[in-house]
Amino acid sequence: MEGNLAMRLSITLVAASALIGFGLQGTAQAGATLDAIKNKGFVQCGVSTGLAGFSNPDDAGNWSGIDVDVCRAVAAALFGDPEAVRFTPLTATERFTALQSGEVDVLSRNTTWTLTRDTSLGLDFTGITYYDGQGFMVPDDLGVQSALELDGASVCVQPGTTTELNLADYFRANNMSYEPVVIERLEEVRTAYEQGRCDVYTTDRSGLYAERTVLPNPDSHVILPEVISKEPLGPVVRHGDQDWADIVRWTLYAMVEAEEYDVTSSNVDDLKANSTNPVVRRLLGVEGDMGQNLGLPADWGYSVVKQVGNYGEIFERNLGQETPLKIERGLNALWTDGGLQYAMPVR
Repeated sequence: MEGNLAMRLSITLVAASALIGFGLQGTAQAGATLDAIKNKGFVQCGVSTGLAGFSNPDDAGNWSGIDVDVCRAVAAALFGDPEAVRFTPLTATERFTALQSGEVDVLSRNTTWTLTRDTSLGLDFTGITYYDGQGFMVPDDLGVQSALELDGASVCVQPGTTTELNLADYFRANNMSYEPVVIERLEEVRTAYEQGRCDVYTTDRSGLYAERTVLPNPDSHVILPEVISKEPLGPVVRHGDQDWADIVRWTLYAMVEAEEYDVTSSNVDDLKANSTNPVVRRLLGVEGDMGQNLGLPADWGYSVVKQVGNYGEIFERNLGQETPLKIERGLNALWTDGGLQYAMPVR
């Protein structure tokens, strides 16, 4: 009996030591990315190779888009400077390896949150920037009005994407056949479709709207009504980098919460000085010092909104009705307006 008790005690001590060791190791790992970013003085952000409205460079190499603005907002929260960020263009097949290897600190690249990516790839999604769904675009002269009429069509698609997997599922579920035309780089997919190498172009519907704007005759291409998948797109960090993940996550939430409480880049100075709303005062660092919990300055939320904007501002600036894409808020409206954008409370 005493021997069994001693054995159980020994096992308990070994297990406790292992747990303590794991906790210490996890803490050290959690701070590694954040410490490295602070040391170099900027955020390395992985983006697309060029997708209008999301992450797209101009002729001078200046990046714009809603995914770009998320990275600028993180830099504003951390450094008080939205320009303290550098951008690495990545293809769909390159993006996860670049994040896993440490080539980039955060991936903000129209990337869908899935179970496999959130677990087996060693990654953590930190929120949803844009609720999307996969669709199909066809030339108007093809005479097709529904995706269910695409039996036997050739379809341009990028490899290493949920798009490729959803395409196979959709055609199989509807007992249809198709010929995949698999091309890695986004601009080459568009060129292939434009040249008639495939009948159909499939990707997220937001991407189809963006790609249609740069075709020679946008009005001669139709985006079919079917939405065949859920594509929640958001920023991604390496698994285990909890401190860094918290900063990326709460930066996004701060922009959403700012829109909900009508805090904009134009009125944020007045509200910081005069608002009596406790939520606004916490968000802008006037009271409560929410930044302390994140290892950020007290006014991190103010810096985000002042220098980049709230969620509604970055949506309209990059995707909204005054842009070539003219995308309606839809599911990306605030929850108070019938949409899905909902921020955890900054308190």
